[in-house]
Amino acid sequence: QVQLVESGGGSVQAGGSMTLSCAASGTINSINAMGWYRQAPGKQRESVAMVASGGLTKYGDSVKGRFTISRDNAKNRVDLQMNMLKPEDTAVYYCYADEIILLGRFEYDVWGQGTQVTVSS
Repeated sequence: QVQLVESGGGSVQAGGSMTLSCAASGTINSINAMGWYRQAPGKQRESVAMVASGGLTKYGDSVKGRFTISRDNAKNRVDLQMNMLKPEDTAVYYCYADEIILLGRFEYDVWGQGTQVTVSS
């Protein structure tokens, strides 16, 4: 079974930086789009950043210019470099893949278990 395994997260002061990483495990041929969502307490889950297999990226308005997403297709891995963090970035961050192609089958809308990011003022 395919899993998205996240690492990184934790606590940082406002203005600081942090990197989140996510690696897909399993017998994977390729992955379409990968990226990150986040959910703060009492709020809906929102898209933070996504990267397509060809490298095209899309960012949420609130993180543009501060966060950078990168991807290693050979390792089925995606990283999120977060700079100039703000208290409002505090949330659980979830890794996401929209389509994972395995041997003879597909998996859609695959989520990681989430990692907490806390930014203190």
